[in-house]
Amino acid sequence: MRREGTNEASVEMSDVLCDYCHASWTMDRPMIEGHHGSCICGVCLRMAYASVHLGGCDDAVAGTAAKCTMCLEERTDPCFRSPAYPDALICLRCIKMGAKALARDPDSNWTTPADTQTS
Repeated sequence: MRREGTNEASVEMSDVLCDYCHASWTMDRPMIEGHHGSCICGVCLRMAYASVHLGGCDDAVAGTAAKCTMCLEERTDPCFRSPAYPDALICLRCIKMGAKALARDPDSNWTTPADTQTS
């Protein structure tokens, strides 16, 4: 997502916003980009990963496919819905792919949340 009034010919870091919290991209807030400029920041991705992948939560409406903001596909797998912007959803597949990509980026200093559940 882009800040309103962004000059698309000269996009600055601060023009790039997370679709899930609307925070700006900064050096200490890494972002992953999806299709057509959709973005999720490391903070929101951490919440989504912990909630859906580790916690087993699913914010999709039962029995219906949800359109993922990141991949733009109608998905039936579990998803995370932004608590602040309910139209922003991310599917489990994009959560896992985003986490893997961000964790591999040495400049992001982002780590995948650990599974703290006990057996």
